[in-house]
Amino acid sequence: MFVGIDLIEIDRVAAALARHPARFRERVYTTREIDECDRKPRPAQSYAGRFAGKEAVGKALGRGVPFTWTEIEIVGRGKPQVSLTGSMLAAAERLGVVRIDLSMTHSRTTAAAVAVAVTA
Repeated sequence: MFVGIDLIEIDRVAAALARHPARFRERVYTTREIDECDRKPRPAQSYAGRFAGKEAVGKALGRGVPFTWTEIEIVGRGKPQVSLTGSMLAAAERLGVVRIDLSMTHSRTTAAAVAVAVTA
């Protein structure tokens, strides 16, 4: 089992969304993630939660941040589902990871996530 955690200020993500709305979304999030976040009453909180989630997954897989953001997809209501592609999928396979459990939360100012990469 491997664990990763991340914390980010929601204002940082909101500022990135305001400065470069299309470019930031397309670089960091998949189409499904964008659709889910944009349906929320406070999209910046959802984008920030997923940003923290992606970083937490990267840390749990021992990659930190040097990965393509869209290789980690976080979707679903309730318990978020994590899907991996590309180099992130390869990293998980090398470690023997069979699933990734993810918990995300936020306050008015901060989003946080904890990822647990479960091995066989």
